[in-house]
Amino acid sequence: MTKATGADRKLQEVNIYHDVAKALTSSLDLDSILQTIMEKMAEYFRPDTWSLLMVDEQRDELYFAIAVGTAAEALKNVRLKVGEGIAGWVAKHGERLVVPDVYTDPRFAKRIDEMTKWETRSIICVPVRSRLRVLGVIQLVNVRMDHFTEQESFFLQSLCDYAAIAIENARAFERIQELTITDDVTGLYNARHLHKTLETEVYRSARYNYEFTVVFIDLDHFKQVNDTHGHLIGSKLLAEIGYQIKAQLRLIDYAFRYGGDEFVVLLPQTGKDAALVVARRLRDTLRTSTFCQEEGLNLNIRASMGVASYPHDAKTPYDIIRQADEMMYFVKNTSRDNIGIAQRGILK
Repeated sequence: MTKATGADRKLQEVNIYHDVAKALTSSLDLDSILQTIMEKMAEYFRPDTWSLLMVDEQRDELYFAIAVGTAAEALKNVRLKVGEGIAGWVAKHGERLVVPDVYTDPRFAKRIDEMTKWETRSIICVPVRSRLRVLGVIQLVNVRMDHFTEQESFFLQSLCDYAAIAIENARAFERIQELTITDDVTGLYNARHLHKTLETEVYRSARYNYEFTVVFIDLDHFKQVNDTHGHLIGSKLLAEIGYQIKAQLRLIDYAFRYGGDEFVVLLPQTGKDAALVVARRLRDTLRTSTFCQEEGLNLNIRASMGVASYPHDAKTPYDIIRQADEMMYFVKNTSRDNIGIAQRGILK
């Protein structure tokens, strides 16, 4: 194999910059952008294996977001404490480390090699930094060190900066998306997102022959809370109830604030009888809970609920909501504090 000249390397760098810039400007899909950056990095530096470790700030740990090579599968569930190993040291200090022989460096974490049955000889580790913090670490294992010049070091840092830009852009986009689909008061999804989600769920359920159920919830006598204690307490109460509703659901379920003191729960792949178990649990949780305790109020509030299922009660997003809403009003105009079920009446 002929050795690449300086001009060849320069041309390769320019082409990689072009490909990475194109990926950055044509997509907001973080995974695909990072994959492009990492692939181009591997193409240029030719490591035996390479990985991107991301910082989990809540747990003060690093996890392998992207790993390539024979050890990749074994690394999926591996986590390093920030500060542990060479990658952990780089995440903690925000400085690049080039280690030509890992066995002469006391920071090297042998346990990773032991777990993956891999033999690490050298590591190049570079922080992926935003302005204020380290977002992750890019790690190249067993790169030919005689080829790693100052020019290549600068190029590697540039690619890591691109990765940081991609991560920051994607996170900013996520935050904007969250703001447009979530309710300010409760943190639950808003009505706008409900209609979009229902359309998706109708399509999915029709295609795979699934059922799903909607529970419409309207708080009883909520106006009295606002009139007696003011809107700030009313908002606090709504936030606490939103949290309680969410706590009763599975990860695949959705909770929405529909507006005012109305909430909607969407239960995918759930028939009416199974949904009634959830609705009862929500009703009983409200009956036994007291809210705004920090404010010294110990408020107790009940709700009228309506339940409707796809496809038995309705087949369009509008009709499912309308059916559940009508059953809720049926309860509201009779007993309150109970559950109305489409085609069955009020729960006995």
